[in-house]
Amino acid sequence: MANTNVTMRIDEALKAQLQELMSNLGMDMTTFFIMAAKQAVREQALPFHPDMNTGIYGLKSYQLAMKNTNYNKEGKATISSVGDWATESEWDDMFEQMKKERGIE
Repeated sequence: MANTNVTMRIDEALKAQLQELMSNLGMDMTTFFIMAAKQAVREQALPFHPDMNTGIYGLKSYQLAMKNTNYNKEGKATISSVGDWATESEWDDMFEQMKKERGIE
């Protein structure tokens, strides 16, 4: 099958980021675009799922969790005195471990 050239315009920064990602994945941009094109043709659909997600889902979840969490005078998250988790202590250990790993004090 004969090959043909395709010319396209892409933001310079986005191109550099894509090149780095593809390099890290062990391929070049041409291979990436050919793979995406083949998948689109094979599935008769876009090779990704477009949606209205603005990328802040994680942020909204974090903000909701913070809003719904109770804290004691020392600023530590507390668990309701009723329920199965009332006597659980490993959460504090887990949070401390996570803070250490992220360099948060």
